[in-house]
Amino acid sequence: MSTRLMGRSLYYASSATPPSNQENSRKQLQPYSLIRGDDGRQRCAWCEGNSLYISYHDNEWGVPVFDNEIHFEFIVLESAQAGLSWLTVLRKREAYRKAYANFNIDKIANWGTREIETLMNNRGIIRNRKKIEASIANARAFREISTKHGSFANWLLEFFDGKVLVNNWKTIEEIPSITPEAITISKELKKAGFRFVGPTVTYAHLQATGIVNDHLVGCWKRQG
Repeated sequence: MSTRLMGRSLYYASSATPPSNQENSRKQLQPYSLIRGDDGRQRCAWCEGNSLYISYHDNEWGVPVFDNEIHFEFIVLESAQAGLSWLTVLRKREAYRKAYANFNIDKIANWGTREIETLMNNRGIIRNRKKIEASIANARAFREISTKHGSFANWLLEFFDGKVLVNNWKTIEEIPSITPEAITISKELKKAGFRFVGPTVTYAHLQATGIVNDHLVGCWKRQG
């Protein structure tokens, strides 16, 4: 999930309590960065005000993932998100897990017309035929890359000299929506047969799976 796709305004927040009018007047031009929760922890401000976002921020976003099925789950969800909010997708996540056989890659790679029609009639997921067809094509391409490189994470890490990239952003405004690496990886994914994996979706995947850690300096998860 790219922070630029969340549909949130970029404004200043230093705590979970809105600033007073005087503070707001003095700080309104400062970028939206960190919030302090009821538990005393500072978090990236994009998760403010929504328990689902907070849980996702604290437990998943930016945490290195090496499991193939989790990587594939994010690819399906991120591709489905195109043109929508990430929160919309998160709310449908359990329905996706059920509809997609808990993201069993081998099973999904063998799906065809019958399964596509079943998914098109599933009200729990985003019923976009092109996105659904892409998810099956992506399973086949994903399996091929994973088989060749040992895992999908191994392949992604090759673009970062084998190491997770931890950035040093201090404000949300600094976090890019795409990077040169994301552009390169997106091109390679498309060559391998992936669909709905432009540079923005690709960078969101790198952030979500912790190949790139974009938690802000001062966020407890950056050190966690």
